[in-house]
Amino acid sequence: MHQRWAILSIQSFELLCLLDLMAAFDTIDHDLLLLHMEQQFGLRGVVLQWFQSYLSDRSFWIMYCNQTSSPIYIVCSVLQGSVLGPCLFILYTTDLVDEVGYSSTM
Repeated sequence: MHQRWAILSIQSFELLCLLDLMAAFDTIDHDLLLLHMEQQFGLRGVVLQWFQSYLSDRSFWIMYCNQTSSPIYIVCSVLQGSVLGPCLFILYTTDLVDEVGYSSTM
């Protein structure tokens, strides 16, 4: 559910925006995440390769009534339920605060 709240006072206008992040882990672009890790956090070499290996060549398939689908390769998202998933999401969204800070006043 998306909600917007506005609080008006005599001297300023404030807007509270609540984001629905339920599917956010599924929208993380691997290439962009790796670029963030390199440019913003200075990860390079073996460390960056380790993360690239962790994110790449993932797939899933569906089995129903002893029939198996073809594999579907995952190009976006981080594993939910993993220890690294929330950490990678935080790394991915670190510049969000900067972007909001640079937006113009409404």
